[in-house]
Order: sequence, then C-alpha cells, then structure tokens
Amino acid sequence: MKTSAAINEFQIFAKPAGPACNLACRYCYYLRTESLYAKGESLRMPDDVLETYIVQHIAASSDPVVHFSWHGGEPTILGLDYFRKIVALQHKHQLAGRRIVNGIQTNGTLLDEDWCGLLAAEDFAVGLSLDGPQDLHDRHRVTRDGKPTYEQAMRGYRLLQGHRVACEVLCVVNAQNVRHPMQVYRFFKQIDARYISFLPLVEPTAQDGVSDRTVPPEAWGDFLCAVFDEWLSQDIGRVKVQIFEEAVRPAFGQEHTLCVFRKTCGGVPVIEHNGDFYSCDHFVDDQHRLGTIRSTPLIELLSDPRQRAFGQAKWDTLPRCCRVCEVQAMCNGGCPKDRFARTPDGGTGLNYLCAGYKRFFNHCRPFVAAVAEAWRCQQMAPTGMANSKSRSNAGRNEPCPCGSGRKYKNCCGR
Repeated sequence: MKTSAAINEFQIFAKPAGPACNLACRYCYYLRTESLYAKGESLRMPDDVLETYIVQHIAASSDPVVHFSWHGGEPTILGLDYFRKIVALQHKHQLAGRRIVNGIQTNGTLLDEDWCGLLAAEDFAVGLSLDGPQDLHDRHRVTRDGKPTYEQAMRGYRLLQGHRVACEVLCVVNAQNVRHPMQVYRFFKQIDARYISFLPLVEPTAQDGVSDRTVPPEAWGDFLCAVFDEWLSQDIGRVKVQIFEEAVRPAFGQEHTLCVFRKTCGGVPVIEHNGDFYSCDHFVDDQHRLGTIRSTPLIELLSDPRQRAFGQAKWDTLPRCCRVCEVQAMCNGGCPKDRFARTPDGGTGLNYLCAGYKRFFNHCRPFVAAVAEAWRCQQMAPTGMANSKSRSNAGRNEPCPCGSGRKYKNCCGR
C-alpha cells in the first residue's frame, strides 16, 4: 500500500477523556456527545489507542516542531500519571531532529502544585477558561451540582503563574458578560493575563432562533470595539488579543491562524478517546465521522477527500454578499456552525454574528492600514526607495496615524 506523504501543517484536538468533565458549564456544547457512546462506557483513552495516536501524529507531521493539543471534556480528570504517560510515550517515539510541544485546554479547577510542576517541566502551553470577574464567570461555569467555580479556577490560574507556565485565557462571551466589556478586559489585565481569546457563544435552537445565553451580534461588535480601543491606547505590545492579531494578518499577506477566519476549514479535526476521527470539534456526529485510527492511519484520514470537501464547502457556500464585503478577507464568513442567518436578499448561509464582526473589522481597519503601511516603509527603507517618515506622512513627533494617541516615533514609527 502506498504511504501518504507527511503533512506540513495541521492541528488536532485530541480528547483523551472524551466529553467527560468535572463541571457542567451551562453553555458547553461538547457534553451532548456523550450520547454517541453506550451508557457506562469508559471515556478514558486506552493505553494502546493513546500510543497509536502519538506514533501516527508524529509520523503525519513534517514540521520540525510537532504540536499536540489535548482537549476535552476536561483532560485533567484523567490524573497526573496519565499525562506523565503521554510525555513518556512522546519521548519514546520522538524522531531525531524533531521537537515535541504540548498544549492543554483546562477549566483549571483540578490543578495543584504537582500538576503545574509537570506542565512547567515539560513546557506545556495552557489554555484556561475564565469568563471574567467572579459574578460573570460563575453565571454559567458551574459544577455538576450547580456550584460556582471561580475560586477554584483562579487558584489554578495563580498556580500556573507561580510556575511560570505559558497561559492563555479563553473567555466565552455570552449575553451577560458582553454588556461589560471594560469590566471583563480590565479584570484580565488586573490578573496579568498576557494572552486573551474571546470566543462568542452562539446556541441555535430548534425554532430557528438562538438561546437566551447567545451573544447578540451588535453587542458582540460593540464589545470588541470597546476592548480594542482600550488595548490600542494602553496595551499594544503588552497584551495579545487573538482576534486583534487575526485582523492584521490579511494586510501582511498572511494566512489566518484561527480556523474560523480562513477561507476554508477542516484543519482542526478531532480524535476522540476511542480513536474515532471527526472533521471538526463542532461537528462530532455520525455524519462527520470519517474513520478510526485503529484501522486507518491518521495521515490518510487527514488527507481524506471527505475532509477536504468539508473544508472547501466553507468557501463554496459563502453568500455573495460576503464575497463582495469590504472586510471579507478579515472574516471569510466566520465559522460554518454559525452560518444560519438570512442574507439581506433573503438567501441562506449568512453568519449569525455578521453585524458584529463587520462593525469591529471596519472599526479597526484604519489601524490595520497604518500598521501595514509603516511595515512596508520599514521594508523598503534599506533599499533607498523610501523611508518611514516620508511614506507615512507623519513626522516623528506628530500623532501616529494608527490612532493610538502616541507619537509616531513611539508607535508605528518604531
């Protein structure tokens, strides 16, 4: 049988505990996948499947750095020894000249000194879920018996900080905390969060509507604009906000790193605890199950024509109004799971959050253009073609055209 060539770029959400979790967050979309498995079935990835996955993942990657992403459910419920086993298997099968890095997504409530010691020693990057200050976080992020989780999550976050573990805060923006953008953002600055991702909550209902927890599109746009304005005036270079970085990428001719803004998707499939391969974290269902690594090598599943068709469908079904939109390159229609709204002419396939995204991307366009122009000036300056002062039309001591309020020499002029 012909062996497929290694793939240069991919990311897999590996779910060693499946949908199992110690919490019952009210907006969690992943808990429903428990219905795919027989009641009482173990949701712990068996040792043989775990080793098979690690071996196949390393073999599928052609990059010098091999990235593993451990998700759930809640992966830490498997215990510290399970992750020691993961690291040992990675070292066992690591290829010469290749480096392995790990990321783990957690609610943080089970972290302790031993956990953080391992994460620090093995250089794990951690994504930790926090929805803002206590009253906003505890509104939806609760235990299975409905108790709040803020204090446990913050204890875990502080432990990560104490062990100098790279940590990104993931904030689900819902109908409640979206009304308090400054309270949320300043809280994250107060706890010294340096990397922040805002994830909009969209929960469709059977009646062609959305849940009362769903973030309203206009409010989502207002939230992003408010946070952006404060970030622009105070926090450039100190705080990284994922969507702000994504907004800049097209101006530099760079591909989006976040799948929801790429022209096509399908680059972040899922490996479940039993080895099943699904097209996407948001499409773990029978229709999007392409096979299992128990019988089909991961590299073949990644290259499966059905997976490619799944990703290409995002662009092929993009409505015409999106294709001619002034911020199309920044958005590309957003995540397919949210494209259930009606277009202005009554068609289908518009992203539910379109109004919010459009407001934000238009709001930040002057900044993006100024930064891109300053970068182009710097690139051309050594050739004598131009210099940053003349090309930007701003003097060193004049206000920077990006709108930050700083002098040009202390902002984009650098």
